[in-house]
Amino acid sequence: MKPRPRAEEQDDLLRPRLTDMIDLRHELAKLAALIDWEFFETEWAGFFPSTTGRPATSPRLVAGLLYLQHAYRLSDEAVVARWVENPYYQHFTGETFFQHRPPIDPSSLTRWRKRIGEEGAEWLPTKTIEARRRSGAVQDRSLSRVAVDTTVMEKNIAHPTDARLYETARGKLVALADEGGITLRQNYNRLAPRLAVRIGRYAHARQFKRMG
Repeated sequence: MKPRPRAEEQDDLLRPRLTDMIDLRHELAKLAALIDWEFFETEWAGFFPSTTGRPATSPRLVAGLLYLQHAYRLSDEAVVARWVENPYYQHFTGETFFQHRPPIDPSSLTRWRKRIGEEGAEWLPTKTIEARRRSGAVQDRSLSRVAVDTTVMEKNIAHPTDARLYETARGKLVALADEGGITLRQNYNRLAPRLAVRIGRYAHARQFKRMG
């Protein structure tokens, strides 16, 4: 059974509406009003089949939780726990009244990420950026530049840096001596480059005792 569209809930005198509890100028409240949630209801519906006969989990709930998890760097357990105590989180995921129980089991987020896959997951930041563009929070020119964090990228690093610097300095000193007409007893032009390469290999293999 595919997820049913959320019906407009009637007022409950015993439960306050979330819109009466939150500041609608809050970033999450404004973003919730701009995102095209119907897109997820339509495109993600096939990822959430129900095997129990009950309506499947709302795609908006899952999309909202995944966004909150990414935006605030939360674990599956943490994002669900904060959802229970945060009216802005609940409003963002489509709730009308404040809820006191978790909407899902945190472990199910892992299964949904696998069902959605990479392509489905890419729709979330795409729709979020579109929403921010409509609000003016993101300008087109800011999307033309990409900031890359190279912390975990492989780097072409020479080992060791000191040995190569010494070899570079030696070569320059020999060249300066030649230009000045100074005769050196030994310039190490043949031996030094081979030693620098050998030391670099030892350092890369962490065989530091053989470098002495």
